[in-house]
Amino acid sequence: MRTVGALAVLLALSACATVEGGVACAPGSQAGTTAELYFGRNIGDRPGVTDADWRAFLDEEVTPRFPDGLTVIDAAGQWRSRESGSIQREASKVLVIVLPGGADDRAHLDAVREAYRRRFRQEAVMLVQRPACIAF
Repeated sequence: MRTVGALAVLLALSACATVEGGVACAPGSQAGTTAELYFGRNIGDRPGVTDADWRAFLDEEVTPRFPDGLTVIDAAGQWRSRESGSIQREASKVLVIVLPGGADDRAHLDAVREAYRRRFRQEAVMLVQRPACIAF
């Protein structure tokens, strides 16, 4: 009986793809990686990156590097200032991209982050990458 149970588990697992980090993907989905980029919209301690500024940045810097698609989410960011210890808040944008899986994915992400930092005088753009199961 144990052999039959073990065989059933092995058959079920063989129908799944494994994502880096040990996540099993269900049939019909494939292993991949998503990236989230977090962009603050203040310049200094004031609101500064307008909706038009953001659209221009997206069109000029992001879309050429990731033309297959992306999602932009409006958010409210918060962090503790290293200098004063006070809580800082600002309007933010979160950019979510299913990475195409190319050797240049990380270079493209870093180029987008650097372009935003330079253009809008930002201290940082946070990047979070994680394994994912992707299905359309």
